[in-house]
Parts: sequence; structure tokens; C-alpha cells
Amino acid sequence: MPATKVSTQTFEDPADKIVRHAALLSDHLQARREQMYPPNAEKTLRYFMTNEVSRLTSIPESTLKLMSNEGKGPVPARLENNHRAYTLAQINELRHLFAEQRPTEALRFLPRRRDNEHLQILAVANFKGGSAKTTTSAHLAHYLALHGYRVLAIDLDPQASLSAMFGSQPEMDVKQNETIYAALRYDEDRRPIKEIIRPTYFTGIDLIPGNIEVMEYEHETPRLLAERKAGTQDIFFERLRRVIAEVEDDYDVVILDTPPSLGFLTLGAIYAATGLLVTVHPAMLDVMSMNQFLLMMGDLISVIRDAGAILHQDFLQYVVTRHDPNDQSQVHVVSMLRHLFGEDVLVPTAIESAAVETAGLAKRTLYELESGNIAAATAKRARESIDAVNERILSLVTASWGRA
Repeated sequence: MPATKVSTQTFEDPADKIVRHAALLSDHLQARREQMYPPNAEKTLRYFMTNEVSRLTSIPESTLKLMSNEGKGPVPARLENNHRAYTLAQINELRHLFAEQRPTEALRFLPRRRDNEHLQILAVANFKGGSAKTTTSAHLAHYLALHGYRVLAIDLDPQASLSAMFGSQPEMDVKQNETIYAALRYDEDRRPIKEIIRPTYFTGIDLIPGNIEVMEYEHETPRLLAERKAGTQDIFFERLRRVIAEVEDDYDVVILDTPPSLGFLTLGAIYAATGLLVTVHPAMLDVMSMNQFLLMMGDLISVIRDAGAILHQDFLQYVVTRHDPNDQSQVHVVSMLRHLFGEDVLVPTAIESAAVETAGLAKRTLYELESGNIAAATAKRARESIDAVNERILSLVTASWGRA
């Protein structure tokens, strides 16, 4: 009788396997990050040519060249081809210089909000994954900073993709009590929001990063609600708005990148928002998912109102993302949305583009790409699309401030 073959295969506990896989992936990502951003594994922002500076500031190229020749204003770098190149910090220095020299045109050069204009808090939301919330948030933040606005980006998503876009690897660079949870928590370890805000490599943008820790707020809040006595003034959905108010004098726009769920953090973001941007991929399954999101959000907003709270939103806009205008099914979906929601659907759409995908793989936006990284025509078409979306959002912001 043949001998029974004994298997030598060992079985790994599923929990141990998940932990091991997480460690392997974290090590790999850290190695890639150090490859991408040597030697200190930190991102840097590219230089801007004179023609770009002119477009961003409305200062003529001839004026910039004359200033450089006369030694006035910030001193640009000289590239190998002898072209002048400015950092974003120098561009902002030029904005301040011209605003001081031409006070009647100060708003043209330095557009940041004035004392009588309220802080704009923009929540980018939808609980359908793949609707490009983070891509929209990152490009909007970069666009606003390039145009002279002071931006605070807050990553409310435990997956922390926005943090990674800004060079903060969630499992490497974000330690305990360094996320928005630190400012929202209910115990004695709560920290002032100023202590968790960190500057980024992108001049004009500060960041509150995310990681898995932000989920603690989703766990703690229902427990506290169950224990809380009636009549308390510390209502959970007001906490985020109150925390942001502590630093409102420091910024023009706050961008909230919400998680793909309708939990307590998303609800707090919707309540805090002065502008709500709902990203939607124009496919029927995505629209059906968005419908459920809107139904649930409507119910929760009713609960907020029943509690005596008031939402202060200047606008609600649906932002069509990953749009292929040559796909007839997508054309039909976009037409349907415009028919149903009218002007609440942003007219420009963010087209689906290899340029956006390629930039995203390198944890960058289109605004960070230098010429030659992607085919010029592809990059130009994608950039024009994203610019149009962001320009329209900015016009809604400035209109809320009463600007013409």
C-alpha cells in the first residue's frame, strides 16, 4: 500500500497575512518615494517661466524682464538656456510688490479675500469611489495657490490619498494625533488646530494630513452620542466648523477632501461647507450611487435642521469628472444631469485624460508637470479642461464675496 503523502504547506493566519502584506507594501512604497524625491524624500515644486508668471499675475513679460535687468523685485534663477525662472514664492512676492505700488489695482495683483469677505470652505463629496474627489481637491488647491490665494487642505479620508499627493505618506510621515482627529477628539488629548497644520512644498497651501487615525472619530462619536445628556451645546456636526474658525484669518479657502462614505466626518464637512462640490463620473451606475448619496444626505440634513442648526452654503455644484465627450453613453448622462439640475451642474467638465493618470501615478497634478513629461497636445487639452473647471469654481467663490 503506497505511503500517504504528507503536505508540508503551512497555513498563515489571515490576520497575520494582512499585517505582513501591509508591512511589505509600506516598505515598497517608502522605497519608491525615496526614489522619486531624493535625497530627503521631500517633494519640491518646479520653476515657472516668465510667460507663465505673466499669465498668472497679469504682469507683462516685458515688465518682468525690465525689472530683472534693473535688479528690482525678486531675482529669478537662470536656467541652462539662460531663460528666467521664478519660484511660486517669488511670484507671490511680485504680487505683493505690485499691489503696494498700484493700490487702486491691488485686487488684480493680490486677489486674496478682504476683511469683509467670509472664509470659503469647499467640501468635495460623494461616497462613490472613483468619482475623482481627491484629484479634484488637489487640482483645485494647486490652481488657487497659483493664483495667489491662501489655501488650507484638510484630508478627512482615512485612505489619505490627498496627503500622499502633497508628499505626506500616511503610514510614514503622519504620526499619532497629527490628523484632523486630534482637533476633533473629545478627550484631554485634543489639540488646537494650529498645532496640526503643516506647510507644504507648494507655496500658499497648508495641509492637515489624514491616515487611518481619522476613523477614531467615526467610532467615538456614536458612543458619545449614546452617553450624552440632552441639551448639550457641543453638537458633533458643529465641531469641524468651530475648529476651522480658529484659523479662518489665515486662509482664503479651505478644501475638505471627504471619505467615500456618509459618516460623521462627511456630515461635519457638509455642515461646515460654504460651497459643496459633488463629483460625479458620468456613468449610470455612478449616477445611481450618487442618487443614494443625495437621499441619505437629505435625510441627515433634515436631522441637523431639526436640531436647530442652519446650513450656510453659497452654492452646490455637480462636477462632472473623468468625462469622455466621445462616449455617447456619457454624453447622454451629462445631458440628463443638466436637464434635471440645470445651473447646478458645472458647465466645464474634467475630461478623462492620460495626462491626469500619468501625473497621478507620480503623485502630482497637471500644474506640477514640466514640459516634456507628457505629449504636449495631450497635456494642453487636459490642462485646459482642468483650468476651465477650476476657473468656474473660483468665480463662484469670488461671487460669494460680492465681487463682480
